[in-house]
Amino acid sequence: MSFILRWVAAFILLAATYNPTPYNYVKWVLGPQGDSLSLMVLAGLLLLIGYIIYLRATLRSIGGIGVILVLALVGALLWVLYDMGLLDLQNSSLNTWLGLLALSVVLGIGLSWSHVRRALSGQADMDDVDQ
Repeated sequence: MSFILRWVAAFILLAATYNPTPYNYVKWVLGPQGDSLSLMVLAGLLLLIGYIIYLRATLRSIGGIGVILVLALVGALLWVLYDMGLLDLQNSSLNTWLGLLALSVVLGIGLSWSHVRRALSGQADMDDVDQ
């Protein structure tokens, strides 16, 4: 259940930044400028903090090669769904959502991988060990 929560949080972070609807940070900032610059900066900083947490944890736990492997696995799954006729890639809005889903899976796995490794091997990951 904890993986699902981490994945959903990653999806919300990515979708809040950009999605095909008019309700996202990028369209808000690039839209007509009102007197809400302070809110835009605050929201941007909150998103940046979320990205730093997720990206740092992902790169430390699965590394760059792990990111590529997870993206390749998700891409292969989408390819299979397309070949079986279950997925139509003509809709650009759907493609954007699929991209958000793929990236959120990478970030969710990256944030959860240390917990999975500890459960499977009984060993904890440590970055800095004080003696």
